Order: sequence, then structure tokens, then C-alpha cells
Amino acid sequence: MIPLSILDLAPVPEGSDVSQALANTIDLARHAERLGYGRYWLAEHHNMPGIASAATSVVIGAVAAATRRIRVGAGGVMLPNHAPLVIAEQFGTLNALYPDRIDLGLGRAPGSDQATARALRRTLQGDVDAFPQDVMELMQWFAPAQEGQRIIANPGEGQAVPIWILGSSTYGAQLAAHLGLPYAFASHFAPGEMVRALDVYRQTFRPSPHLEKPYVMLGYNAFVAETDEAARLLFTSVQQAFVNLRTGRPGKLPPPVQGYYEGLDAAARGMIDAALACSAVGAPETAREAVETFVARTGADELMITSQIWDPAARVRSIELLAQAVGQSSGDEGVDCDDGDRDGVCSAGRA
Repeated sequence: MIPLSILDLAPVPEGSDVSQALANTIDLARHAERLGYGRYWLAEHHNMPGIASAATSVVIGAVAAATRRIRVGAGGVMLPNHAPLVIAEQFGTLNALYPDRIDLGLGRAPGSDQATARALRRTLQGDVDAFPQDVMELMQWFAPAQEGQRIIANPGEGQAVPIWILGSSTYGAQLAAHLGLPYAFASHFAPGEMVRALDVYRQTFRPSPHLEKPYVMLGYNAFVAETDEAARLLFTSVQQAFVNLRTGRPGKLPPPVQGYYEGLDAAARGMIDAALACSAVGAPETAREAVETFVARTGADELMITSQIWDPAARVRSIELLAQAVGQSSGDEGVDCDDGDRDGVCSAGRA
């Protein structure tokens, strides 16, 4: 089985608060490490009451401190919101504190609405169209300083923090291929251009000092329980969250509702079916078959599992059942970068 990793939006369930959500994140990360998941990434979103990972680098530090071996990173940092030098210093600091365990995934969307983006930047000079230049500038801050260089990222300089390009279209695929970087596609909520983006990335990839050959990680929803019926009930929380978001009513993660999907109109069902098409929902055997089919269809090198489950205990149980179902080894192993058959993992994990 290909490596599995975790993407956590640090969901804030209805009836809970940010403090408990972050405690749930740390608990899930410890279980993910024990179960053999390779990475634990957190996502930057702003002005969203249901997501507690807005200060992404801060949460990454807390997760890394609470674990021992699993790689911890951003999936991702929305670079237009930040000066590249600031991100170099933040992730240089994280890498200094937790050597060879930090990943930096970069996206070009604001992760928010335009008013929030303006509040984050104070101006809108952080243009998404400047994303390629910002990525290259950030990579330069991580490179060894040159003689006479006046501005140096301290910490950050010379640390070569591994960089990934994130995307939900062919734009990110082209950039990742051009720079010879690993590519993570947001198929867990925007799978529409997945096939085209993967073709572009693989066909135009240029080997680089960072990566010898294309390496693709795909986002994938997993809701696993003891029975198919129980898993489908868990799935209704993220279904509700998507409908609420798309209708301008973002909020905390709702509890499951029996028969929720069946009660929706055709338009809402179609939206959910399209957005969440890349999902395994069911008992362990059902989930295993779905994962194997998806990997065979896409040729993914790694899956980034996300599970927006209202009950924290059910979320832990879901990743546990999935790991068992696909035969993932446990015992705090993390990603094995001594395995010669995983050049992509090692190159992506150790730039």
C-alpha cells in the first residue's frame, strides 16, 4: 500500500470551542503517529468559525512538540497572505526545533474572502498572480546565503525546508513541474480537474535538486466505522458543512443527522456529489476497496487523508480502522526514507 498521511483542518465541532479543537488535533496526531501515518499537515483558513488552524505555523509547532517522528507540515500556507521572508523565518524556526520533520506546502488561494484577505495583508499587493515569484523568493531565503547578502532569514537560511506546491487546477501542476517539486492536489474537495492536472504535472516535470521524478499526493476523504450505515451517518457532518459554506452560512462542524443527504434537493446533492467524489465511506472492507480503486485509477504516490468527523473519538477510530483495513504498519514508524523503492517520498521529505 502507498503511504497514507493526515490532513487536519482542526475542526471546531458544534458544542465545542477552539481550545478543545486544538486538543483534539494533538490527540489525533499522536494516534496517527502510532498507526504509521507518514505526515500530519494542517491547513490555513481565516474567518471560519469551524476551523482552528488559522495560525498554521503555531499549531504545527504544538503538534510537532507532542509527537516524536511523524512529519508535520502545512497543507498549506496560503503564500499571498504573507511575505515570503516571514514564512522562511517561521518554518526555519520550526525546522530548527524539529529537524527533518517539517514540511511546507504552499497554495496561492487566500483561504478566505477578499475582505479578510485585505485585513490579513493590510493591502492587496500580495497578488495571487505573483505566486510563482513568491515561491522562488521563499526557496531563495532557505538557500545558503551568498557573500555580501544584506538580508538573511535567521532562522531559515541554509535549512532547505521541503516545499510542496498545492493546487486544485492545472496552474499549480505546471508550477510544481517547472520547479521540480512534489505536488499535492486538493481532490478531497475540488476533484474536477484532477486528471488533467496530474497529466500536466507528470508530462512536463523537470528533475531538480529537490526531486528526481514526479511525486503526487492526493487529498482523500475517509469516513470509516464498524458498518457502512454508521460511516454514512458520520459523513453527513461534512455534507452539512459544505452546504452551509456554499450557501454563505459557514459555521462550526455540525453533528451527524440521520437522512440528511436524502432530504436535500437535487442541486444540493449534485454539489455534494461533485465536491466529495473522492471519498471512502463505509466499513473497513468497503473503505479498503474504495482506496485501492482510487489509487489504481490515479497512480497516486501518497494519499492525504482528511476526516471531518464531529465526534473526536469517532475520528480517531476512523483513521485506526482505515490503517488496519489497508494493512498499514503501525508502531510509530512514520515515513521510511531508507527504503530505496520510495525515492519520491525521501526526496520530497528530505530536500
